[in-house]
Amino acid sequence: MRSYIKNIFMFGLGLLLTGSALTSCEDQPDKYEMTDGVPTIHYIRMADVAVKDSLITGAYMQNTICIVGDNLRSIYKLFFNDQEATLNTSYMTDNTVIVDVPKNIPEVVTNKLYMVTKDQDTVAYDFKVLVPAPVVNAISNEFARANENVTITGDYFLDDPNVPLEIVLPGNQTLPRENITSITKNAVSFNMPANVESGYITVKGIYGNSRSKFYIYDKRNILFDWDGLSGGLASGLGWRDGSKVKHNDGDDAFPSLDGTPYICFSGDLAGDIGSSWAEDGFSFNYWPNAGQNELTTVFPRFAEYLEEYGVSGLQIKFEVLVPDTNPWTTCGLQMIFSSNDDVTYETATNSFFSSTSVPRGLWIPWKETGSYSTGGKWTTVAVNLSDFNKTHEGNPCDAALDAKHFTGLTFFVWHGGIAGTDGSPVIAIDNIRVVPIEK
Repeated sequence: MRSYIKNIFMFGLGLLLTGSALTSCEDQPDKYEMTDGVPTIHYIRMADVAVKDSLITGAYMQNTICIVGDNLRSIYKLFFNDQEATLNTSYMTDNTVIVDVPKNIPEVVTNKLYMVTKDQDTVAYDFKVLVPAPVVNAISNEFARANENVTITGDYFLDDPNVPLEIVLPGNQTLPRENITSITKNAVSFNMPANVESGYITVKGIYGNSRSKFYIYDKRNILFDWDGLSGGLASGLGWRDGSKVKHNDGDDAFPSLDGTPYICFSGDLAGDIGSSWAEDGFSFNYWPNAGQNELTTVFPRFAEYLEEYGVSGLQIKFEVLVPDTNPWTTCGLQMIFSSNDDVTYETATNSFFSSTSVPRGLWIPWKETGSYSTGGKWTTVAVNLSDFNKTHEGNPCDAALDAKHFTGLTFFVWHGGIAGTDGSPVIAIDNIRVVPIEK
């Protein structure tokens, strides 16, 4: 039965059929042509062939569905609640329309879809747009101090008046509502309470509950914490063991991450590609005694993670602070997990830095804007080990990162293959760890 609700959609229904998706050249014999009359829906199913026999009465935003009926080429516009869908005439026939449910949350919920014809007739059909539970992707600082304002990012953080958004910290500790400072669809900011345990954060909302894709205060596999208090090493090993760049709380104009030592790279770097080589101020090494203190031997959990998750299932994480007064404007952070074939304490050399057969990760946070700082706050960085596939120049590396490469580790701010501008950056780093990528 027709349902005429033109008053809802008059804002756009007077447009003529001038869009490129609905026009074609006159000499095309199979060009798309709209039909007159009104459409009829028999049923709706998922577009995926594997589930094509499953009839549905609702779907999540951005799901692809197949509308089955008659005279469907008479549809000029299609709305789900008050949100317009994008129609592709390549996927429209008289009897089927394949379309994505709009990605935006409806403001006016009617639980119907509306088919609008070129004559501005509107036909309604019962169909619910399902909103996903919150998605909790990341937090600005996984090692935030008490009362520090942090932000979790993700999606569908909906604060309904009848079902207020809740944040549950590890240990089933519900965050006091007064600690929340702002809520948007994609971000929630709050002041971190004291004495929070290590673990996942859960966000509860009107459309369900979801666990974070990260741990806070994650000490499962810290390799370097520069003090040993969180299970990591207090120093590196090699020509540059970190002692030249190791700072204590109070040494700088900004606070340490957790009141304990950290490394702090600083000095002058040129913007020309590859012209800066400042090992003393911008690097640390860990070169093992072959067969004795390799990283995967010192940290059995590291070896277990590699066995269980493989390189593709792991990521390196650390906290970084770059003050506004000394932004980062040149060179990339070269992160090299080395093998005993590359370097050991006995075969000490830095020639592997420029070897194009040594895969590495490159982190160049300034490359999009020309400058990077963290506003004087510590922030968490994550790089998947599957992205450790570059040369020092940022080109694809022929060699793949595999289990043999995790005996040593080097951080060095150098090259990166992208020209920057001269600068004197300050780059503080703490709590270097390798952990599973949470799904």
